[in-house]
Amino acid sequence: MIELAPSILSADFAHLADHVQRATEGGATLIHVDIMDGHFVPNLTIGPPVVKSLRKVTKLPLDCHLMVENADEFIPAFVEAGANWVSVHQEACVHLDRTLHHIREHGALAGVVINPATPVEMLSEVLDLVDYVLVMSVNPGFGGQKFLPNSLHKMRRLAEIRTRRGLNFRIEVDGGVALDTVAEVVRAGAEILVAGNAVFGSGDPKTNAEKLLKAAIEATLLKV
Repeated sequence: MIELAPSILSADFAHLADHVQRATEGGATLIHVDIMDGHFVPNLTIGPPVVKSLRKVTKLPLDCHLMVENADEFIPAFVEAGANWVSVHQEACVHLDRTLHHIREHGALAGVVINPATPVEMLSEVLDLVDYVLVMSVNPGFGGQKFLPNSLHKMRRLAEIRTRRGLNFRIEVDGGVALDTVAEVVRAGAEILVAGNAVFGSGDPKTNAEKLLKAAIEATLLKV
């Protein structure tokens, strides 16, 4: 099943509730929240108070992507604020196994993220622990970047490993997902599509979400 997770990083925060509502009407089933600490990535975004406010205006699961150092310190606060899914970077977690268990212990779904330069093989020991794997198809830190085609082979590889090992994690993609790239990411195996600029950049979020989902679903029908 294909799911759309609009990233609020590209939304107008003065109209955040309205934008989230419109995207939901367009078929979004998750809301993606990019959390950056200015250390692990060169940008600073939001903290638990915004997640808590967002929780009040949507019933959809909140997918919180922690682009932070010392993720263990932040997990309890974000889950308490309303995060349902929490993903952490392989590159930022010294004790990744422990961090993933920490997320689960707080009642959230646990995800692991890999940057464009990180091989899928770095995840081999945790794939049985995670609910989803997020493949970054841009270098993290800023919205509106161009899709990196080299990420496609990672999605294919993850799908192969999942089948071979009989695992159940889902495959999520974040970065440059738009009308001109969505078909290839779906055909490569992505099931959860994070899209910021393509949904919130210009025009009506509802219409944009509908078009993106339509293109994604059509691609699954053509999938060989």
